[in-house]
Formats: sequence, structure tokens, C-alpha cells
Amino acid sequence: MKMFNTLTMKKEEFIPIEPGKVKMYACGPTVYNFIHIGNARPICVFDVLRRYLEYRGYDVTFVQNFTDIDDKLINRAAEEDTTVPALAARYIEEYKTDAKGLGVREADIHPKATENVDKIIEIVRTLEEKGYAYCVDGDVYFRARRYSGYGKLSHQPLDALEAGSRVDVSTQKEDALDFALWKSAKPGEPSYESPWGLGRPGWHIECTAMILRYLGETIDIHCGGQDLIFPHHENEIAQAECCTGRDYVHYWMHNGYINVDNHKMSKSLGNFFTVREVADRFGYEPIKFLMLQAHYRSPINYSLEVIQQCKASLERLHNCRDNIDFALRNAAGEAGDASKAFRAQLEARRQQFIDAMDDDLNTADAIAALFELSRDVNSYLAAVRPRADVEAAAALFDELCGVLGLLYDRTGKGDVDAEIERLIEERQAARKARDFATADRIRDELKAQGILLEDTPQGVKWKRM
Repeated sequence: MKMFNTLTMKKEEFIPIEPGKVKMYACGPTVYNFIHIGNARPICVFDVLRRYLEYRGYDVTFVQNFTDIDDKLINRAAEEDTTVPALAARYIEEYKTDAKGLGVREADIHPKATENVDKIIEIVRTLEEKGYAYCVDGDVYFRARRYSGYGKLSHQPLDALEAGSRVDVSTQKEDALDFALWKSAKPGEPSYESPWGLGRPGWHIECTAMILRYLGETIDIHCGGQDLIFPHHENEIAQAECCTGRDYVHYWMHNGYINVDNHKMSKSLGNFFTVREVADRFGYEPIKFLMLQAHYRSPINYSLEVIQQCKASLERLHNCRDNIDFALRNAAGEAGDASKAFRAQLEARRQQFIDAMDDDLNTADAIAALFELSRDVNSYLAAVRPRADVEAAAALFDELCGVLGLLYDRTGKGDVDAEIERLIEERQAARKARDFATADRIRDELKAQGILLEDTPQGVKWKRM
């Protein structure tokens, strides 16, 4: 498997630190609001990375944090006249609702920043002792220029980083590039006891602390959006490597941006959408499909037309799975030359899928392989086939959909399908009794529900329009 490493700016063969095991970290949400569709992309993409690594036989330990202390939380809590812990707890639960809706598995560990203040203080003290950090009136800053590797992830000279940095302006800092490790307490803010007085962690230090605590000094993969390369991930590297003296991360993976109607998403432009808002209108699964139908490093565009196309594409996959279920109910016959050719075709699609995913997690080509598999299956199952062949098709279809985390949203379809089958049987009985008025009424009733009937030699087949 090859993956594009932001650190080296090239595709590299993935070789884990420990054979058969992968230590993986992804930056999670700052829990002060519902996640927006831009947040959904790394959540969905790196869930698939984890699934695929497991599919390839790796034992993956996946950590994704919750930032539950931050200026955004403090400001939002004040606006809502609530506490920061109460606000964070509320939006952690809202995140879990959306992640579950998107078919995203929970991380093995979901640590919170506030649960790791002791580790943060330990790291900051070590950096101070080594001369990489300094305290001014209760604020502790990292000396960026003291670390010779600063800028190696963003591939920019220090002067360019200084000009484009988003660090707070402060006359206390020795250098404009220096960034906060610890912030002194302000009246009314949550704060913690520390060697520098009451205060709270800076943003960048929390991920470093959680990685060192839960995964160790060096990990295999660190994931996040392109917007985190600088300063967040650049600062993580500096803190960690100066603290431990060891390499921090072997492979850095960053997903591309999402635009809305070909414009950058912005509240001021009125094109800012939360996952919940889009899901209430179109469902969660089309959002998931949107995030995977392009290569993860490419920019993608959200629009009404695009999400409707995603919904239609998913329906084609659901219809294929319904066709498989229909074929299982009507399977008959023995395997022959056609079976051998079909099994070879299935294996070719599996390899096509693996080749795509091995090439820097190319979910776009993997989905193309899935649709070609769908076409092959639909064509082969147009006639009655042996049960073993149909079961092989079902197994591969579910296997590949499972890696991508697609077609998970079939909850309740069993009950709905049973009702559809009942109406079809009632229609067949009416036709047999030459009660064509009742048969037509049932057909029209199903059509109104988006169910199209087709009479075949194997019986009545139905699909969703």
C-alpha cells in the first residue's frame, strides 16, 4: 500500500513501525457547535483508511480527540449562558449522533483535552527545562526558531511562515513565530493549577499530549484537513520532537477542502451548512458518498445538484443489493462453466478495488470498481443462478461496501421490504383471480411509494425508482 506523505510530498510504501500493527491519530472536532460538511470529510475519509488497514490485516489502534477547552467554547458558553463543560458535553453527543448517521465507527479512544491537563503540564515543563519554552506573566511560549526542523511539514521558509502565521499578536513573545503552550487564566474562564499559575492549555499542545499518552512517542499515521498543516501540525511536530528527541509521525495524511457551489464555505456568504441540516433533507448516506466519490486529496464541491447525484448513485447500489436478495430467494441449479467465469469476474473486481485503495486510498476508483461489480452482478443474475454463485456475489458486494462504509443505511429496510413483498403477493393473487382492478390499484400504490414492479420468469421483481 502506498500513501502520499505530506512530510516528504510524495507517495511512499506504507511500512508500519511494528509489523502488523498501526498506531493512527486523527484530529477531532472542537465541540462548540454541530459539525459542518467540511468537518465531515476527514471524519469519513479517515474512517475508511482505518477500515481498509484492518481489511488488509493490520491491527489498528485509532485515537481521535475532542477539543473541549478553547476560546470558541468559552465564547459560545458565554453567549448561551452555560458552562464550558456543559456545552462540550452537549456537542460531543451531537457529534456522536452525526458520526453514527454517517456510518463512522467510534475511535478506539476518544480522549478529551480536559482529561489530559496533567500530561500537557508535564510536556510543557520538559520543554521549559530544555530551553525550548519560556514563561512571561503566566503565559508559556514555544521558541519556534530553536527547533531546526520548524517548517518541514508545511515546506515553507521561516519568514514565509511568520508572514502567514495565525498566532495571536503579543508583545510578550520573543519572536512572532513563537506559539502558546499554556495560557494564563482570565476572569471567569475555566482554569487549572500549574507551575506557572492558574491557566489552561494552548490548542496545539493537546494533540501532542494525547498522542504521547495513548499511542507513544512515535506513531505511524497522523491525519487531518489541509487547513491544519500550519500552524497546528507544524507546531505539534516541534513540541513533540523537542520533548522526546524522537521522530513524531512517519506518515502525515491531509484531505482537501470542500467548496459550496464552487465558493469557499463561509457564514458571511450564507453558504455554511451543518451535517445535520443536509442530513435532515437528504439523509446521511449521500453525504458519506459525497466525501468518498473523489480522491481524498482533491477538492470537492457541494451543491444541490451534486448531493442529488450522490443520492441517485447510492440508490443504484441499493438496487443491486436488492437484486441479490431476490436472486437468493429464487436460486436454483448447479455450477457450470458460467459459474467459473462469474467467479473469475468477481475476483477481478476485488483486485481492482484493492489496487485502487492501495494507491493512496483512491476511493474514487474503488467506487468505480464497486459500480462495475454491480453491473456484472445485475447482468449475471438476470437469469436463475446457483445459490453458491449468488452467495459469492453477496459476500463480495458486502465486503467492498463494508470497507467503504457504504450501504450501512439499510436499517428498517427488512420491515419495509416485507410489506412490499406482502403487497406483491396480494397483487399476484388478485391477478390470478382476474381481479385486475385490485391488481392495478396495488401496482399504483407501490409506484406512488417509488417502487417499480417488473414481471420476470423468476417472478415479480421490484426496485426503488
